[in-house]
Amino acid sequence: MTTSERAAHRHSRRQAWRTVAALLAVFALIGAACGSDDGDDDASEAPAATEAAPAPTTEAAPAPTTEAAPSGEPIKVMTVTTLNAAGPTYHNIANTANAYADYINARGGIAGRPLEVTVCDEMFDPAVAAACAREAVEENMVAVIGSFTFFAESIVPVIAESDITWFGPCCPITPSELTSPHSFPIGNQPMYAVGIIKRAIDDGCQAINAVIIDGAQIFLPPMENAIAALGQSFGDIIILPPTAQDYSSEVAQATTDADCVIGIVSETPYITWNTAWTQSGTDARQYGPQGNLNEISAAGNEESTDGDIIGGMYPDISTAPWDEYRLALEEGGWDTTEHDYNSLGGMGTWAAYAAFTQIAETIDGEINASSFFQAASATDHLDLGGMVPVLDFTQEWTDGLPGFQRLFNRSVVFSKLENGKVVPLTTEFEDVGDLATGNAG
Repeated sequence: MTTSERAAHRHSRRQAWRTVAALLAVFALIGAACGSDDGDDDASEAPAATEAAPAPTTEAAPAPTTEAAPSGEPIKVMTVTTLNAAGPTYHNIANTANAYADYINARGGIAGRPLEVTVCDEMFDPAVAAACAREAVEENMVAVIGSFTFFAESIVPVIAESDITWFGPCCPITPSELTSPHSFPIGNQPMYAVGIIKRAIDDGCQAINAVIIDGAQIFLPPMENAIAALGQSFGDIIILPPTAQDYSSEVAQATTDADCVIGIVSETPYITWNTAWTQSGTDARQYGPQGNLNEISAAGNEESTDGDIIGGMYPDISTAPWDEYRLALEEGGWDTTEHDYNSLGGMGTWAAYAAFTQIAETIDGEINASSFFQAASATDHLDLGGMVPVLDFTQEWTDGLPGFQRLFNRSVVFSKLENGKVVPLTTEFEDVGDLATGNAG
């Protein structure tokens, strides 16, 4: 898009922001955990394979070593996210995509060819998102990788016509991302909400209340399925206004006759919530989502949040699966204090690029959009060394939640808060897909 075209969109972006404010309320929980730029938004969060024989099997590879410089035509890919907008932005996603390209190219590239990453800023505008899709088609991109946008509906159907894969989104939230055979999510949205219910009951919680940020009621059906399958029910369900100066009355309601409180709350409201939580003097334990119930939202409330449990998609960035990610950020000189990389967006983008590389290197012959789509569709054992569980892209979730058949990852992992710091609690993934449908297994 030219400078003049971008300028022409500025007014429409302001209009779009007002129009979709309600959409942000619905998805802020999801998007925030992708990791945002601004200090008060930084990691808050807002979730038919074709047969081929033989099906390639990908396994975790040892850390790459420096090899000859890659050569030949570059493998061109794109990452789409929001970088300039009036709302949440995700520079950590863009930075991770570029960090991966630098890292893998310093180690011989992909199948000996350089990886060329284009980051397309959709500017929180569905029209610009559609322009990103057209650019991917016109530039013969192999795949669109590790992206997060509220406007995937403007992208996925367009790129699918050219066999370009929407590969590895952490947080699929649109129908196309969850149903299109050209979409290959790696994240587990909304399974962490189910996982923290099971964890709470496993921990001995007897009286559980739920707090849901207004607009995120879509999380409730699988949560209610899960708690009923485990023989309990919520004592109370509080719908939390997304913006408030004080949550004292909601905290009082949530902690009445409860020993545990399940929160599906984004990071910024959690900051205000945790202040009221501390002031209440409650002994209840909180269970909340990765990227939201975190060090930022616990700051100043370290004692009252100590021991709170966090359910997420990915193990903590401090764990072994992310050794290369941390090294890439260090080698590239990325400021890890400016943006949040221990987030769904940061870790999700790295995992997506690592998965892309594994699958691309199984391809005999030309690596292009069609060959990659066929290889991804036939991949039945994607092993990322513990970033996510081993994934089988040949098996859709046809007996699961309606409309979620492309949700290949239905497992959760847990961390906890200790004196205001997030520390790993588990590294083994736990599949909660059956619970989401109301089956205790």
